[in-house]
Amino acid sequence: MKVHIIFNIKNQPTGGGNQFLKALKNYFANKNVYAENPREADLFLFNSYQFIPQVIKLKKKYPKKLFVHRIDGPIRLYSQMNDMRDEIINTTNKFIADATIFQSEWSKKENHNLGLEKNSFETVITNAPDKNIFNDTGKIKFDNSRKTKLIATSWSSQLKKGFKIYKWLDDNLDFFKYEMIFCGNSPVKFKNIKYIKPLPSNELAKKLKTGDIFITASQKDPCSNSVIEALHCGLPVIALRDGGHPEIIGKAGELF
Repeated sequence: MKVHIIFNIKNQPTGGGNQFLKALKNYFANKNVYAENPREADLFLFNSYQFIPQVIKLKKKYPKKLFVHRIDGPIRLYSQMNDMRDEIINTTNKFIADATIFQSEWSKKENHNLGLEKNSFETVITNAPDKNIFNDTGKIKFDNSRKTKLIATSWSSQLKKGFKIYKWLDDNLDFFKYEMIFCGNSPVKFKNIKYIKPLPSNELAKKLKTGDIFITASQKDPCSNSVIEALHCGLPVIALRDGGHPEIIGKAGELF
């Protein structure tokens, strides 16, 4: 069976969906089950509310082929309750998807609570990074004789990605005992936290491996790619007890 992903995958630093689908495409290609040409595919994977006109076009052209929908969100929980993207997700899932993939049990439950109709075939598959990039090879060991190194990352600059808490840490953290890096896009200007612009995956993995603890305060996050990348690089994670964080982190960190 050959798979085609309906998504404009980019190689430069961008959001978690792109990063996961890029890694997934590479995995399928290495297994020789990826089809660049939609005509050669047996199964189409489409993502959330994105590229729906292309999805509809291919569904009309290949009505007997399988269409699998990867869902995130609910978007209304970390955006606004009048956000129409969930309506797009719910409608395409009902009329196009033969099967639905959720990124966490939390996401599955909350999507159904907010009106997503159940599909005949549903499952939960947690995201994963490219293990050739995000791994613990070369991870710098913790050393109690130096400052403890905290790191947070986020492609999105949306406030619910944890920026109120990062700002609090910037004002209140004991920077004689700790140092902290934020890598990504931030709506907050930091005084003490070192800010680094978004990095390509290879460079981001190297930066993660210099840290001791990863911290995330993102709200209503179904399956944080930032958390998964940090875990794969060997960092314990301190996370807000919200969204999919508890089930992703398990015993590999602490919740607050």
